Amino acid sequence: MFIDPSINMKPDPLLYSPFKALVVPRPIGWITTMSRDGVINLAPFSFFNGVTDDPPCIMYCPNGGHRDGGPKDSLKNVQETGEFVFNLCNWDLREKMNLTAEHMPSNVDEMEAVGLEPAACKFIAPPRVAESPASFECRYIKTVDLPAGSTGRESHVVIGEVIGIHIDDRVIVDGIIDIGLLKPVARLGYMDYAVIDKSFSMMRPD
Repeated sequence: MFIDPSINMKPDPLLYSPFKALVVPRPIGWITTMSRDGVINLAPFSFFNGVTDDPPCIMYCPNGGHRDGGPKDSLKNVQETGEFVFNLCNWDLREKMNLTAEHMPSNVDEMEAVGLEPAACKFIAPPRVAESPASFECRYIKTVDLPAGSTGRESHVVIGEVIGIHIDDRVIVDGIIDIGLLKPVARLGYMDYAVIDKSFSMMRPD
């Protein structure tokens, strides 16, 4: 099968676009931002990743707009305040992460709404999720505006520099992060997710 995205992303026999089902697994960007008025926003993003390690930088994509109109809170807030937090979602937090995907009014504190505890950051104002085993404090660098989609939907890439890292000491074993203890959750296609609880190693050839 060959697909030309400009013509049809789901030709027969496909029922849905295969794009998200093939770009897998994707880390979940569970992002905390704060409005100028101090309202906490917490939302998961399916398109998220690290982009460089020196300096450490990450990106997330608040694509589309707010259901009530205008940009998503996670885009508006970061552009106005210049700060955000990445919270790692693990197996234990999967249900509450999913609850924060609900479209809520901009004046609602999603962290409080789903029963998560905020924890103060060291360098920035938005709080991190206290229950998360790892969080990155980030300083906003820039937004990259992408071409509009076929329906006119706007898409954006937010890039930030990691200026502080919080790690639960319990997931550090013999000087490295133990993936079996961390149990990060990853996004797959459709409504599917994966939990990473085991891994394998391969040495590079040079």
